[in-house]
Amino acid sequence: MLFRPFSLFVTGLAALLVCTSVRAQPQNPPPAASTALPAERPRVGLVLSGGGARGFAHVGVLKALEAAKVPVDLIVGTSMGAIIGGLYASGMTADDLEREILAVDWGGLFDRREPRQMLSQRRKEEDFELSPVLMLGFRKGEFVLPTGAVSTRSLEMLLRRYTLSTRHLATFDGLPTPFRAVATDMETGQAVVLDHGDLAAALRASMSVPAVFSPLEVDGRVLGDGGLVNNLPVDVARRMGADVVIAVNIGTPLAGRETLGSVVGITTQMVNILTEQNVQASIATLTRDDLLLAPPLGQLTSADFGRAPELVKLGHDYAKTVGEALARFAVDAPRYQRWVAAREAQALANAGRIGTVATVTFEGVNEQRADRLATTLSTTPGQRLDVPRLEDDLQRLAALGDFERVDYSLVRRDDGAEDLTVHLRENTWGPNYLRVGLDLRTDFQGQGAFNLRISHNRHWLNDSGAEWRNRVQLGETVGLYSEIYQPLTLRSDRFAAAYVDASLRKVELFGTEGEALALVQRQSLRVGADIGWPMGLLGNVGDMRVGLVAAQRRVRPELLAASIPASATTSLKWREVGLRGAVIADQLDYANFPSHGYRAQGEVVFGRRSFDGAPSSSFSSFEGTATAVKSWGPHTFNIGARLAKTSQIPLGAIDEYSLGGFQQLSGYRVGQVAGNYLVFGRMTYYRRLPWSPGVARAMFVGGSLEAGNAWTERRDISLGDLRAGSSLFVGADTGIGPLYLSIVSAPRGYTGLYLFLGRP
Repeated sequence: MLFRPFSLFVTGLAALLVCTSVRAQPQNPPPAASTALPAERPRVGLVLSGGGARGFAHVGVLKALEAAKVPVDLIVGTSMGAIIGGLYASGMTADDLEREILAVDWGGLFDRREPRQMLSQRRKEEDFELSPVLMLGFRKGEFVLPTGAVSTRSLEMLLRRYTLSTRHLATFDGLPTPFRAVATDMETGQAVVLDHGDLAAALRASMSVPAVFSPLEVDGRVLGDGGLVNNLPVDVARRMGADVVIAVNIGTPLAGRETLGSVVGITTQMVNILTEQNVQASIATLTRDDLLLAPPLGQLTSADFGRAPELVKLGHDYAKTVGEALARFAVDAPRYQRWVAAREAQALANAGRIGTVATVTFEGVNEQRADRLATTLSTTPGQRLDVPRLEDDLQRLAALGDFERVDYSLVRRDDGAEDLTVHLRENTWGPNYLRVGLDLRTDFQGQGAFNLRISHNRHWLNDSGAEWRNRVQLGETVGLYSEIYQPLTLRSDRFAAAYVDASLRKVELFGTEGEALALVQRQSLRVGADIGWPMGLLGNVGDMRVGLVAAQRRVRPELLAASIPASATTSLKWREVGLRGAVIADQLDYANFPSHGYRAQGEVVFGRRSFDGAPSSSFSSFEGTATAVKSWGPHTFNIGARLAKTSQIPLGAIDEYSLGGFQQLSGYRVGQVAGNYLVFGRMTYYRRLPWSPGVARAMFVGGSLEAGNAWTERRDISLGDLRAGSSLFVGADTGIGPLYLSIVSAPRGYTGLYLFLGRP
């Protein structure tokens, strides 16, 4: 997931670049001798400009037109004006538009990723290792950035649902109100007037804001936002036969001098000026018989999607103030009702009846991959078409992360059945994906660490969906991880995985009273192979694995306290072979600062261990963690627990289960509490703050209470011996990971300031 505030920030910036114009003052209409219209009234053309979220004001204007009984004979729109105008032209009323717009979660509509709960477990795990935002691709020997800053998949699905009844029309003249959308040919720079074909695609193409939304290919042309060339297309309405024009301009005013002190500000202003030229050229063609409306939207911007109710109201209130001007275009009640009835009849005739699914085909992928993807759909031939189910199917396909476009179309057969085509376009920046992550911590007392993580994922190694996943870590820990994931059969969710995990790090060992005893270098090489079963559709709940694992480990002392026994001053080297079982279920909405959901993970290993020069012996280990999150408004409670146990081994011989560090017994040093048996619990509260900077999804303030301990011998375990830790923090979910600035305290540890960036 781009996360949400960053997506809206970029959306707003680019929308300002290409879809804005200065707010025109309403032209005072000439005094009318009479409001009576001749028997053959003039054809009224409605022209709606682009302007991002400010386009919601168009809905308010439409409400006022309906209240004033102004019949609209044709509509032309650009960008957001095309979306509002196209939906109205398809048969929706202004009240319908208002209801649907206010029901949409516009904040999440443009997220690049689908909701995290829908991702496969492989994608979810990456969120705990690296930022989900900083991604680039590698294709044909070149690094490639995503073609758009945000995703339009959800918007396309929304438009598809609203315009489903129009899918069989030959031209947009067959809509209840004839309609045209204006886009820009990104190859020639010419204006393109869309008058036929797929209405949903036409609306989407008209608002393909460059650098924000990927351009859309329609009839062989790559189309971008129409505001680049004709943000107020009065001329198109004239060519459609409009005798009089009501033009609604909702563009954002030019910025003041105070914004011109940066490259971004100057660039924005420069493009605004260029866009304003085509708007002013359109305004200059208006006559005394036409009407120009410019709702005063103040400082509301093209990115203020969350303020839709306010924008609708502003448009409605303004349009009501020019009632006398609107009266020139009005008709009497009987004639207006005939106009309404004609629209309703045409909409009903267009809707027809949705039949059964005759065939399902995929466009944009080869036959083998299509066969694989078809197994993920619950929509199959012979079923009656269920649009919500189909949308769920396509959302699951989008959650794979491999396609920048996931859409569908229907073609009705003579017998009433429907041929369903799923349109896919693979990411132009794939199939190799690179991500970067950071870990940084310091207690401001000389103790700290830094790690840089880089991952590479290669999707679709073959047509059955194999993946190759790699991760390199540099810093406090030097590590390398590589895994091959291979689905076993076309019709089965089972998979096989083989992996290698190598690491080198320096670890401090502490005594029972927390005193430092040694600094050792710990090396580990682990290889394994698993058979697995995903849980949930596409593995979106979690997965289970069983397999074989083998490891070789070595500990080399570097610094030792005098109290360390002589037997512990030599290097230790040993091997392990065993049977491993693992299960994980993850339904958190966010990996960092989740607001609801749960995550549970467990691993058990049974096997044999052999030290150099000693006979092998059996060993077993178990570790389980769980997290549950619940929110009430901005208040969130996050409860976590951890249990672990391993066979008795010499001090420092393996990665003993340990506690210490931020929210892992805050107030203790990392690894200060360690042993063969571990118990830990934590309750964290945080409140989402009402503001968020552009580089973070959200900011939070909160605190945690923690309790736990680790013991070497089983007989030493006592809940009365639990240690306590606590923290108070300010945090943010940033583009490179969670950031905390915290005060930590522990009765048997220390009290101080702690800075943490990355995973706690």
